[in-house]
Amino acid sequence: MLEGRKILIGISGSIAAYKIATLTRLFVKAGAQVKVVMTPAAHDFVTPVTLATLSKNPVNTAFVKNNAGEWTNHVELGLWADVFLIAPASANTIAKMAHGICDNLLLATYLSARCPVMFAPAMDLDMLAHTATQKNIAILQGFGNNLIEPNSGELASGLEGKGRMAEPEEIFQCINSFFNKQQLLKGKTVLITAGPTYEHIDPVRFIGNHSSGKMGFAIADAMAAHGAKVILIAGPSSQQAKNTHITRINVTSAAEMFEECLKVYSKTEIAILCAAVADYAPVQVSTSKIKKAGNLLNIELHQTKDILKELGKLKKKKQLLIGFALETDNEEANALKKMKEKNLDFIVLNSLNDKGAGFGFDTNQISILHHNGTKKSFGLKPKKDVAQDIVEQIIQLLHV
Repeated sequence: MLEGRKILIGISGSIAAYKIATLTRLFVKAGAQVKVVMTPAAHDFVTPVTLATLSKNPVNTAFVKNNAGEWTNHVELGLWADVFLIAPASANTIAKMAHGICDNLLLATYLSARCPVMFAPAMDLDMLAHTATQKNIAILQGFGNNLIEPNSGELASGLEGKGRMAEPEEIFQCINSFFNKQQLLKGKTVLITAGPTYEHIDPVRFIGNHSSGKMGFAIADAMAAHGAKVILIAGPSSQQAKNTHITRINVTSAAEMFEECLKVYSKTEIAILCAAVADYAPVQVSTSKIKKAGNLLNIELHQTKDILKELGKLKKKKQLLIGFALETDNEEANALKKMKEKNLDFIVLNSLNDKGAGFGFDTNQISILHHNGTKKSFGLKPKKDVAQDIVEQIIQLLHV
């Protein structure tokens, strides 16, 4: 499952760094692309030349590559990777990661990485057991980073106990299993709508809303990361999909979005309608800019097609249809009514009354209401983590 995967390895200062040569070889042999970033302290335990030879890529060790002043782009490294593995992760590096300290290339890459992060601690048993270290590890897990548990055994100090970094073969299996889990939606075609729609009044004005499309794009990326083929129908939005397995179709109006949904819906197993579609559009659109005249301007509106309801009528037995409800009052009652009327398998409810949720934010707070009457609520999270929660609910439905 590692064929073509892009694995970035971050090495901090620990005697366990020598094991990364073996791990790098295992990844490359499995068909993965490997790049390495090292802290200055890591150089005392393994050489960049060794790792560059095994990974077949230059090793990144400093912000400036050479005397000519060529810059190492840590942002580019984080965007390149499918997973960022920090191994060994020393107590010092774990503490800096937990508290946002950025004094070397590895930490700068960590803070700018958008991919999943896994870390494998390596240190003496008392350092690992210390309250500060345990708290820092918990903080990293709270950020969504994945811990690869250290082993018990003989340590560099000569003591016996927990703190020995997992063996290369164990770490290899962890990464392999991680990508195996991500393929649970392989072979599934998913329709996702995202962003607002703009309903033109004249050539320069429109009726719209404040949707940025962030939630829909995050869901598209999460679904594609799990192996799904994603068709993303997006209203006007500056957001960009990160996964190359996403086919993006750009639309402007509710009518255009409805038309594009109808073209592909019958070919999909899952549809997630996240877009904030305008409920009304002008009956007539002026071909020229409407000039100011008088204190009042009356615009006659007609109701747009209810895309979610129309797809609900067409839904086949094995299709999953998921909708969103952004509410300001009677939130749960309105969401349940919408789910029933539109033949949904579940509905994602969020409220504009929750601080940090709704349009424009990088975070969201949701409850998922299922057709069978069950409910699951989540705290405020980054939208990429909210997207993962939604995807996991879909996977559970598919595997019941």
